Amino acid sequence: MILRGIKIKKNIWLLSAYRSDSHAAWADWLVANFKQFNWSKVELSGRHFRWRIRGNPLSWLNKLPENNPDLILATSMVDLATLKGLNPRLVNIPCLYYFHENQFAYPISKHQLESIEPKMVQLYGALSADLCFFNSAFNQSSFLQGVDNLLNKLPDEVPPHIVELLAQKSQVLPVVIQPIKQTQEKNKKLILWNHRWEYDKAPEIFYQALLILKERKIEFQLALLGSRHIQKSPALQQIETELDPYILYNAKVSKTDYQKILSQSALVVSTAIHEFQGLSMLEAVSAGAVPVVPNDLCYQEQYPEFYRYPAGDYGALADKLEAFLSKEIIPPVVDAWYNSDIIKNWQKTLNLL
Repeated sequence: MILRGIKIKKNIWLLSAYRSDSHAAWADWLVANFKQFNWSKVELSGRHFRWRIRGNPLSWLNKLPENNPDLILATSMVDLATLKGLNPRLVNIPCLYYFHENQFAYPISKHQLESIEPKMVQLYGALSADLCFFNSAFNQSSFLQGVDNLLNKLPDEVPPHIVELLAQKSQVLPVVIQPIKQTQEKNKKLILWNHRWEYDKAPEIFYQALLILKERKIEFQLALLGSRHIQKSPALQQIETELDPYILYNAKVSKTDYQKILSQSALVVSTAIHEFQGLSMLEAVSAGAVPVVPNDLCYQEQYPEFYRYPAGDYGALADKLEAFLSKEIIPPVVDAWYNSDIIKNWQKTLNLL
């Protein structure tokens, strides 16, 4: 914007209703790298998921910045439709809706009750936004398919062409990863796990594959990173009990130590049953680790078939690990997730509306 020869910075509200590790890194990266905009970050802490996704307009009632923005960039955790309804001054403000994940492809744990509300929040949010962006093609396609499946289940009074409308204003724009340089000598036997120890990462499959390697007397070591609750997951407890001699690292470590361990690791494993971009895997591969991933989710668009095994098959995972441990494997190239083109695409996106 230019006013009488003076360039005025565009004001952008960045609304994030769930400041978890990956969402926080994304938001902080945007603010740090695009200083040509005036940013106002409005965030809620990354806990109490069901309350956050449904209650953020109430939490932010009378807490939004006084001056209207030129653009709103909201994550798909934000109930954008309700937010606009409670704040009529925002009705005509251009909005970008960013999907780190979508609730139509998110697995429900045995301790949760399935609810339609998180899905409806994202559906209404996408409809009320001007443009929608997804961090992977899998995220986009599973959202659109999920919306279609839901609408086909509803009894009546469903407008036509909703999925087509959403598809027309949707595109893929990944989160930029920060590549990690390989600064340590590779430990050719070191297998890395750098995910949360929770149900959606299916660590029990990892555990079962490791038991097979042990039974086959395969030489390996373990770096067990990632966040864990005070009440450890059963899989982690079993690995600690039955595979203790193989464990080289076992903690959620500092960023510096994390990068060093990734740099040392020969292989990095995922057994996830939900993954929309897989940032931790991409980071590890950027540091030279060879990925071993399910033939599913976003991994199909990121890694050649050579690095994939049948999803949920711990025997096939063990076979792949054994094969990769026995020879030197070249990791795939992942610089598409951190090169200058993707940064230019973010620049273009923020100037769209």
